[in-house]
Amino acid sequence: MKKAFSLAELMIVLAILGIMAAIVVPYFKSQSTEAKKAVAQDHLRIFRGAIELYAAQHRGIPPGYEDNDPQTSPDSLYFYQQVILGGEYVRKMPDNPFNNLDTMNVIGNNETFPSAATGDYGWVYQPATKTIRLDWPGTDENGVRYYDY
Repeated sequence: MKKAFSLAELMIVLAILGIMAAIVVPYFKSQSTEAKKAVAQDHLRIFRGAIELYAAQHRGIPPGYEDNDPQTSPDSLYFYQQVILGGEYVRKMPDNPFNNLDTMNVIGNNETFPSAATGDYGWVYQPATKTIRLDWPGTDENGVRYYDY
């Protein structure tokens, strides 16, 4: 006589596996979000330090201006050239860990900083105020907007 699993036994095993998956999957998703949050905060810390260091070495003028002239319109290209290409401040433009974008929305001197994230860029930066933020809508588990990190 052949030994095999009955249909009822297979259904029980599948039900147990389904229950286990329902318990484990949210845990891993939560851990993934925690990792992205930690990476985002670390990237912001590095960016902020690089901006401050650049400004300290350039008569208080933050990166993002052509020829370090704060009367010109700031642009992400200048930021990239001044902070990334030289390799003195940051070696590589980091990606936003939530949307995997390394682009930067640079806000002009007289423009108002956006009140909310759009998720269209990796970062939002205003040289006039030395403010850099993560461009990602939503909040963390504590209700803090990612944009406010």
